[in-house]
Amino acid sequence: MFELIGLPRMAGRIFGWLLISQPPHQSSGELAEVLQASKGSISSMTRLLIQLGLIERLPLPGDRRDFFQIKPHAWSQLHEQQLARIAAFRKLSERGLDLLKTQPPESQQRLREMHDYHAFWEQELPRVHQRWIEHRRKMAVE
Repeated sequence: MFELIGLPRMAGRIFGWLLISQPPHQSSGELAEVLQASKGSISSMTRLLIQLGLIERLPLPGDRRDFFQIKPHAWSQLHEQQLARIAAFRKLSERGLDLLKTQPPESQQRLREMHDYHAFWEQELPRVHQRWIEHRRKMAVE
């Protein structure tokens, strides 16, 4: 799945393991062992996952090793990143449309579609996310 969205397979393997591992925090060494991967690969991929906001480093008192776990609300972080990409595409298309404003409408058609698509999702995704928050809150009460 991670490869489908342009991320390295090993990042997906680490994330997948952290979703199901017991305990939920794992050391670099434990990740390397269970995933049969080099410590260098684990190190670079955990750094990437931290940058993406999907996992976090967890210090444990009395232990000098690095531990990692799924960051609370990691899925919301993915949503925020997706929204930022959508906004960037919308802004880029606006700039392009501004540069082409003296051109005939047919010259702007593909760029206009790009703009309208991203403007729509930029407006709608926060609403859907808010519905998720309300749904989650309701499920916690029940």
